[in-house]
Parts: sequence; structure tokens; C-alpha cells
Amino acid sequence: MADQSVRMVTAIVLHSVFFLSGASADCSEDSGLFITAPKEMEALTGSCLQIPCNFSVKQGLEFNSTTTTFGVWIINNFGQHPNNVVFNSSGTVSTYPMSFTGDLSQKNCTTLFSSLKTTYTDTYYFRVENRPFLATAVCDVLQITVNDSPPKPRIEISGDVKEKESVSISCSASTPCPHSPPQLTWNLQPDSHQMMEENTDRTFTTRIQKSITLSHEHDGFIISCSARYPVNEGKDVKTSEEKKTLSVSYAPKNTSVSISPSGRVSAGSRVNLTCSSRAKPPVSRFTWFRTSRDAPIKVSEGDFYSFNVTDGGVYYCVATNQLGDQTSSEIHQLIGDAPKNTSTSICPSGRVSAGSRVNLTCSSRAKPPVRRFTWFKTSRDAPIKVSEGDFYSFNVTDGGVYYCVATNQLGDQTSSEIHLTIEGDQLVGAQLIVKVLGIILLVSTLLIFECWLKSRRCTKPQEDAVGDDYVNMVVELHPS
Repeated sequence: MADQSVRMVTAIVLHSVFFLSGASADCSEDSGLFITAPKEMEALTGSCLQIPCNFSVKQGLEFNSTTTTFGVWIINNFGQHPNNVVFNSSGTVSTYPMSFTGDLSQKNCTTLFSSLKTTYTDTYYFRVENRPFLATAVCDVLQITVNDSPPKPRIEISGDVKEKESVSISCSASTPCPHSPPQLTWNLQPDSHQMMEENTDRTFTTRIQKSITLSHEHDGFIISCSARYPVNEGKDVKTSEEKKTLSVSYAPKNTSVSISPSGRVSAGSRVNLTCSSRAKPPVSRFTWFRTSRDAPIKVSEGDFYSFNVTDGGVYYCVATNQLGDQTSSEIHQLIGDAPKNTSTSICPSGRVSAGSRVNLTCSSRAKPPVRRFTWFKTSRDAPIKVSEGDFYSFNVTDGGVYYCVATNQLGDQTSSEIHLTIEGDQLVGAQLIVKVLGIILLVSTLLIFECWLKSRRCTKPQEDAVGDDYVNMVVELHPS
């Protein structure tokens, strides 16, 4: 019986050494030990790592839970490097700061790996020593990676991300060291209660969660969540942060209409209407309507509507996407006229005395009403602007010709001219004429007199010659 036991132990040891050397083609058939644990785990320097672990023994082999059981962690390839044992719960090896928190007699090999360093990054194998059973789980390799920087938290949104819908937003962070979990904070106020959850693989996650009802104002909102990991026994903290932008779908909002030109326009002129709206997804259709007594009349489609005005009317547009529609406010198209029948009047009428007060009035018919009356006085070079307003009052100094221009947003019109005559101007003119005529008469008289003198001088020598002849003739007759 003793010989049979020795042969069984020898077979088990040889069996273990055989598959540890990597000579087995199918480790699932050759391995006598299997563990249930994550294949890969990540941890943070200065913190700890809890390794969830359970083991099972191959059918046909015996594990005695009543005898002392030791757990062993080995790095790299134990078959080729037997000195790679980094921890043995027997106390013979404690190169790495490890401890079993699980009950090995109950096949629970959960391990706490403390004070982590980046040099601890490696592949790990678990071994059980439960004499006479000795085996290593060579088929179940655990890859442990120790990082200097903590992992980023994860932001998740569950539900239909549309306006008026309620969604659940959560921020979670992996918790490799549940004894010292990260502290989560975010910008969704108020901060939710933090909770730690156990995952299906028995690792842990720390989470905060909040439910909100979405509106279009949430679109583009940036959710920010940070995780603060205590390290070095709480003396220091390492922080990571994650951000996520909400993309909320919503029906058209802020639908409005603009018109160009604005205000009243003349009949026959061109008018452009533009419809704008904010929506997600974008507006798929703009529809234009004109109101009427019976029912609105559809007049066009598209965000731009251009037409020649024939009469006034009230228009609006409807913006539509797959989530709904929105109607703009109404815009009133008004027909107007530029100034017409522009005229001036003067008071007092007729001739006025120099220095007296004169009132000029300008009137016109327009829609919208005339917004500016401008008065001008004619001159040789160019008209001179003398006043503004429909009423112009001044003291007369001299005569002149005046007119006004009436203006509104649709155009302008010039009145006919009004002549201002000063009383006494005619007498002065007559006196001037008399003076001119007197001068002309005087000059004419002088010219006539001068001509008479000249003619007189021309006839006198002839008379003197006739007299001489007569004397001579008398003298000659005398001696006879």
C-alpha cells in the first residue's frame, strides 16, 4: 500500500514537471490544475491589485482540503526557470508583496498584490502545494500590467438620446484595488452617490450615475468626469479624466422669417423671404404659406422664396425634420407708395414787403408717410438747401424761387417752384427805366446838337464867299 502511494506521488510530480516544461501539445489534457481568473489585469503603481481566483483539480486527482495547502505565484516560465517563484504562502519565498485573502482549503486563491511597481509587469502562473498533490495551472496564464498613469474613467449614456427622453448617464472607473477605490466627480450637478460594483469576473468597478430628461439645450453639452486614485497608502493621488459631448436630436427650434427689403415696398417690386431654423438632424423641408380667410395657402417650398409683389399679405414658413416641425411667426408684406402730389403754398401770398415774415408749407401724399421734407432755393450755380421740415418760416430780404422735396423709404418727389416777389421791386425797376431813358435822351440830344454844330460850321464859309462877291460887285459898279 505504501509502495502504491509513493508511485502515485511520483507520477503526479513527474506529470506536473512534464507540462510545466511546455512539452505538452494539449495542456487541457495534461494539466492537473485549472484556475478561474481574468486573463489580463491592469493596476497602478503605488496602489494594490486584487486578483480574483478560484482553482479546480483535474478529475481523477485528489485534493485534500483537510491538510495544509500552500499557494504559489510564479512569473514567466516556471519549467525553464524554476527560480521564478515570487511568492509562496508557506513563507519560504516573499519576493513580491503578495498575500492570499481567499481560503485555499476552499479552492479560493484570491490574492492581494500590494505596493505595485512597473517592474512587476509580467505573466503569472498559480501553483498549489497540497501534499501529496502538487500542480501548476500552466494553461491559465495571468498577464499583469502595472502602469504609472491611471486608466481613464468611462462615460456611458443609455437610452434614446432625443429631446423629451429620459436617459441614464454613468461614469465608471476600473477598481483594481477595492480596498482603496477611486473618487469620482463630474459636472452633472448634484454629484450622485458613488457605489462600487462587482463584475462578473469578480473584479470591481466604481460608478456614479444620474438620470436626466433631455432637451435641445443639452445638445453639445460636454460631460466631464474625473477619477482620483489614492496611492502610496493614501499619501498621494493620481488623477485621470474623461470627457464626452452629448449629441441630442431635436425637432426644429427658433424658426424665423426675414424679408428683404424690409418695410413697405412698391407694387411690382421684388421681395425675398428667407426661413431659418435650428434642428438636429437638419431641417429636411421648408414650406411657405400665405394666410387667407378660408385656410392657409401653400405658395412655395425651400428656405428661400422670391416673388414680385402685387398686393399685401401675411406669410409664414414651417420647418420640418424627422422628429417634428415648427411654424415661424407671421411676417406682414405691406404695399406702399413713394410721395405723390407734392406741392407748396406761401403765406401771405402775392408780393410782400422786405423784412416781413413769410411762411412756406410743403404737403405730400405717401405710404408710409413722408419722413423728410427738404427746402431748396434756386441759384445760378446749384440749388441751395435752406431748411428741413414741412414748414419753413423766414424774414424776407430779397425775392427768390423756392421748392421742396418730399421723401419716404420708397422714393421722393419734388414740388413745383414758388416765386417770392418783394413789394417795391416794380417801382425800383420803373425808376431804373426812367433813369436809363433819361440818359439815352440826354445822350441823343447831345449827339443831335453836335451834329447841328458840325453842319453849321460847314455852311458858313459859303455864305461869306457870297457876301464878298456882292461887295466886290458893288465896289465895281460905283465908279461908273
